[in-house]
Amino acid sequence: MEPLRFPVAVTMQRVPLVNRWADERWEAIAVELCDEAARNTLMRDDAKGQCWRCAGHVIEMHPSEAEGYYLNTSAREPKVFVLWRMAEPGDVVEPRARPLIVTLSYGEAARFLDAGEHVDAVPISAALLARLESFVAAHYRPEPRKKVKRNEFYEGDERHRRKAAEGRRQ
Repeated sequence: MEPLRFPVAVTMQRVPLVNRWADERWEAIAVELCDEAARNTLMRDDAKGQCWRCAGHVIEMHPSEAEGYYLNTSAREPKVFVLWRMAEPGDVVEPRARPLIVTLSYGEAARFLDAGEHVDAVPISAALLARLESFVAAHYRPEPRKKVKRNEFYEGDERHRRKAAEGRRQ
C-alpha cells in the first residue's frame, strides 16, 4: 500500500543568546500544510532573532507506523516531530538549522532521539490532526491480548520444577 504523503512547511526560529558557550539557539516552532511549490522565506529578522518558513518537506504516513500514530493521537497534546541539523561550518545556507524529516509517529521520533538527533516536538495544527486521526482510524489495529497462565514464564525452568515438586511433598 502506498504511504499517505502531503507537503508541509516547518517554521524554524533562531533566538540570540548571551552566553559564553553559544551565541544562538535554533528550534522548530510550527508545522503547517503548504503547496509543493512553496519556497523558503525569511519571515522575521530583528533583535529578537529570525524566523524562517522552510518549505519543501513531506510527511509520509505508513501503515507499519500505525501504532506510533495511535500513541500520538491518544496523547493529551498530540505533536508533530521535526528532525533538524545545523549546516556544516563552511556552508553558506540560510537558515543554518535545516529541517530534514517531519513525522507524526512517536516511535519514529523516539528512534531519532535514540540516535542522538535534534528532534523538536511542536503543536499540531487542526488540519494535520484531522489527517492523523483519519489515518489511525483506517490503519491501527491493537495487538490482541494474550492470556498468560500463571507461572508460564518458569515452565521450562528445571529449578522451578524441583521447587514445585518439593512443595507438593511437604
